Amino acid sequence: MKRLHWPRRLPIDPYITLLLGTVGVAALLPARGAGADVASGASTAAIAFLFFLYGARLSTREALDGLKHWRLHVTVLACTFVVFPLLGLASRGLVPVFLDDPLYQGLLFCTLVPSTIQSSIAFTSIARGNVPAAICAGSFSSLAGIVVTPLLAAALLGGSAGGLSGDSVVKIVLQLLAPFLAGQFTRRWIGGFVARHRKVLGLVDRGSILLVVYAAFSEGMVQGVWSQVSPGRLGGLLVVEAVLLAVMLALTWYGATGLGFGREDRIAIQFAGSKKSLAAGLPMASVLFGAHASLAVLPLMLFHQMQLMVCAVIAKRRSKDPVPEVTAEDRAAPSRTEAGTATRSG
Repeated sequence: MKRLHWPRRLPIDPYITLLLGTVGVAALLPARGAGADVASGASTAAIAFLFFLYGARLSTREALDGLKHWRLHVTVLACTFVVFPLLGLASRGLVPVFLDDPLYQGLLFCTLVPSTIQSSIAFTSIARGNVPAAICAGSFSSLAGIVVTPLLAAALLGGSAGGLSGDSVVKIVLQLLAPFLAGQFTRRWIGGFVARHRKVLGLVDRGSILLVVYAAFSEGMVQGVWSQVSPGRLGGLLVVEAVLLAVMLALTWYGATGLGFGREDRIAIQFAGSKKSLAAGLPMASVLFGAHASLAVLPLMLFHQMQLMVCAVIAKRRSKDPVPEVTAEDRAAPSRTEAGTATRSG
């Protein structure tokens, strides 16, 4: 008889499994009373620490050097903070057939968060794309999202995200922007330590996000938020998100082709411009939505897993594409020159 072997590559991201497990724990054992206060305080501290690490990791010099490939970065930012939100607003027409209002609010929030960094870089590398451009594009998107995402959420989601009240502004500044700036300021002293212990701090990152998820979903359970969601609505949400992802993948690829970008740049644009960051979105939702954060981040969690699975297949296929020979004229083209500069700086 043949031995059964555990598959080397699971179709589901293990971290998503941990997130779902955390949701299950919050559903069975939600934090209440004094425990809820402790969880809320720990979640607030975790969010601040996350953005402190984001600031400590981002090299200001590399970011400035990456601006030389500005057309690519503007394209990615436009996809992330203009095209995505417009599609999110258009999905309002799917209420109440496919979505109810709370799920629509969560889907719209999903379209407002910045792009990913790690997975965009990984998939761009697998597909033999412009990796330095993907690094800079993801970094710029995350940096812009600290300011742009809360402002877009306040403008488009209105009262459900706290509006533009003074308390909302103070929370955003204290929990997101101030720690990020502190990380940037202290980078000259701790940058080496952060780089040497990247793997350990990466585990701290993920553990902090799990804590944020537990606190958010616990509060949602206590408030009875999950009683508003039915299996039929979840199915409708999955269909809508699948269409949204397909549209963005097509727009980023063919749009970049129409703008005259080369193959390597098109790959970076597609992977950086079609994704949404779970790591950045969860803490922001916790700050902006409060007790309703659990329902607000559900579309983001589902979209995140979907984009990983689909983009993994696309990256694998792109890696088998024949790469055209680079001529002397191609090397002299502005796009190639910028890409080469970004490569050296990255």
